[in-house]
Amino acid sequence: MKKNILFLLAITVLAFSACTDDEPELGVAPTAADAAFTYSASATSPNILEFKAARTDVVAVWDFGNGTTAEGPNAVGTYPNAGTYAVTLTVFTKGGSAKRTDSIVIAADDPTLLNDPLFRYLTGGSDSLSGKTWVVDSANAGHFGVGPVPSHPDFDGFYPKWYAAAANEKVGAGMYDDRYIFTLSGYNFDMITKGQVFIDDAQGSEFPGAIDLSPDKIAPLPDQIGENWNIVKGQDTTLSITGSAFLGHYTGSRVYRIVRLTENELFIAFVDNSDADLMWYIRLIPEGYVPSSGGGGSGGGGSTGVELPIDFEGTDPGFESFNGSTASVVSNPNSTGINTSANVLQTIKGGSNDAGIYVDLGSKLDFSTNTKIAFKLFNSTNPFVGGTCRVKLEDQSNPQNSVEVDVTLVATPAWIQYEADFAGSASGQYDRIVFFPGWATTGTDTYNIDDIEQR
Repeated sequence: MKKNILFLLAITVLAFSACTDDEPELGVAPTAADAAFTYSASATSPNILEFKAARTDVVAVWDFGNGTTAEGPNAVGTYPNAGTYAVTLTVFTKGGSAKRTDSIVIAADDPTLLNDPLFRYLTGGSDSLSGKTWVVDSANAGHFGVGPVPSHPDFDGFYPKWYAAAANEKVGAGMYDDRYIFTLSGYNFDMITKGQVFIDDAQGSEFPGAIDLSPDKIAPLPDQIGENWNIVKGQDTTLSITGSAFLGHYTGSRVYRIVRLTENELFIAFVDNSDADLMWYIRLIPEGYVPSSGGGGSGGGGSTGVELPIDFEGTDPGFESFNGSTASVVSNPNSTGINTSANVLQTIKGGSNDAGIYVDLGSKLDFSTNTKIAFKLFNSTNPFVGGTCRVKLEDQSNPQNSVEVDVTLVATPAWIQYEADFAGSASGQYDRIVFFPGWATTGTDTYNIDDIEQR
């Protein structure tokens, strides 16, 4: 009997040793020192801070103390109001997690941040105490779709190249009745789901009770109240959502590239965490807003439908701006040389590389004879810069149908005549003109445009 007991003990020890040999090593747990970070004011504003984690080999999660969060070793926090904020960095390694909290002091209010066009477009601004409600633009084609990521060889722009949904194609999928409420105060975000949401098939494990729609799923999810949003401006300006909330269609990501944001359109792109080749698209509009055209292009059909030529001397043609740019008719700031007209269009470029302005035409352009779009431009920023102005023609009813030409700008303090030649373009297709002055830069120069015509 004793021999049997010793034998069983030996087997048990061997089995335990074998099991422990297969267990992964957790590593050393991080300490508060591993969660150290530094910060400095950005070049844009002392109220926009750039944070850097001391360690870049960890998963870093930020709480900026102002209602917004971010992930990654480098992050940006925006503080429109003066005050003291507790910023917490939490780092995660195989050995566990650690956090560190530092107090930062914002000395003065920066009202320009509260009046930032992107913030104002998204939330309705500081005067809109209840925020601004957005919905999927389900009545127009192209409100939902998918295309290649920028690194894919088929990529030629941010639009749903591979598939674009027809109007109301996803009725019953749990997406069209969702409401997304953005509030400037506290950067608050509410997602009203009415109990069901639209998710990618690969994300079903996150939503117990999801129902297969083939190829996607409809899943149960209660209203997500009291979450936060954050905009990080840059070459790829992004909008992020906290918690379990998301926008439109869940593919594993809650970080959205802002392709266009105007008063009446939020057009976003986001990656598919289960397929590295895919980028998804959702177009949203304010609740109750009815686009005057088929939607799709650079701003959702908000302008008036004028005809060329446009000289800004009579009725305002209704230019719209996007990605942080502005658009307004002003007195000519340099009434000399080739342009002595009284009024011109002035735009201050947003910080995004693809910020710009557009106008919708009442009829489609005919290129059978006149193939050029001519315009005068004066850069009134000092020092004067050259660069590029991209001119793009779009079909309002079909966001995939467009053509564009780059024009090289002259660095001079004077009005210059420019022409974008669209020779070879199809006639009878394009009824929107988009200007991207300062294309592919993050500068915020002031541009003046006048006398737009077809030649």
